[in-house]
Amino acid sequence: MSINVVLYEPEIPQNTGNIMRTCVAVGAKLHLIEPFGFVLDDKKIRRSGVNYIDKLEYYRYINWDDFLSKNKNGEFYFFTRYGKKPHSDFKYDNEKDIYLVFGKESTGIPKEILKNYLDRCIRIPTTDNVRALNLSNCVAIGVYEAERQLNYSGLLKSEPFKGENYLDL
Repeated sequence: MSINVVLYEPEIPQNTGNIMRTCVAVGAKLHLIEPFGFVLDDKKIRRSGVNYIDKLEYYRYINWDDFLSKNKNGEFYFFTRYGKKPHSDFKYDNEKDIYLVFGKESTGIPKEILKNYLDRCIRIPTTDNVRALNLSNCVAIGVYEAERQLNYSGLLKSEPFKGENYLDL
């Protein structure tokens, strides 16, 4: 079982760089569906992803159909402001690969894709004062909810660099 983050036609390099870093932090695989709104080796991506991008397992696809043809097994969950159930209402199966799908910043995931997965459309609750949250924030919320449900399996629960007793006086 693995957690996979899927970005459908990402447009903003800083968001993608931040998402790359989040994927490395939790050991998630990243799937990038073209076209992109930037050059993938863009300096801004490297800056946002810091020095972690070389530790990232990621894949590129020319379109949604290419992605589907290469990822047939697993459970797909679609984050969209049109979803009717909050992200915390979904129960992630630890027996199957989990694919968390996020749309492009300007328009989200196309309705043509969502119509096939209406029971898997997720909304992160907000007030009526904002249309949507930042994409990299949504990915972090979604990934860490899945990790919480899976008991953060494989993740460190103490600080690895300065030691777990760093705050002890």
